[in-house]
Amino acid sequence: MHVAVSGNIGSGKTTLSRMLAQHYNWVSKFESVEFNPYLADFYNDMERWSFNIQIYFLNRRFLDIVDIRKSDMNVIQDRSIYEDACIFAPNLHDMGLMSTRDFENYSSLFSLMVSLVQPPDLLIYLRSSIPHLVANIQKRGREYESSIRLDYLKGLNDRYEEWISGYKEGRLLVIDVDKLNFEEIPEDFASITDKIDAVLNGLF
Repeated sequence: MHVAVSGNIGSGKTTLSRMLAQHYNWVSKFESVEFNPYLADFYNDMERWSFNIQIYFLNRRFLDIVDIRKSDMNVIQDRSIYEDACIFAPNLHDMGLMSTRDFENYSSLFSLMVSLVQPPDLLIYLRSSIPHLVANIQKRGREYESSIRLDYLKGLNDRYEEWISGYKEGRLLVIDVDKLNFEEIPEDFASITDKIDAVLNGLF
């Protein structure tokens, strides 16, 4: 089984993925952040590095999905392949931070890749407001994230909502995380696993 956790920067994807992997004894596939060769450069100069970083993420997630489908284990993935093409790349293009030539090239490559893989059996979307995202980003204190623009975060949030409203690839669970502290309050985490259990019972 393949479960993917989606959501904006700072929504809690990695933390929840880690906790769910431990709770359900799932294998986890985390988004490469500390070892991403483009991330710091991208936040300092988005226009220069937008195409490079999107290709990097697309390639990594495609390889992860190939590995997931080859295995016989239950895997939880931090962010899905769809978010790159449906949210991040078009947002950069609309903001004038990715050229039309690069965007079309990227989109063509995504279409080819996604035609060769299966969607996740369950997609968990973490819905979050901008203030909540900013608070989480500041809390974790990554230096390269200190320059993230608010208009960039807002554009991503708007695109997430649009994408989720039309998501038809498979099972979907939406969790509003603004009022949840699932990392520190067991009852909040249990409220999430209860919802996941209800969905998973229909998968077997």
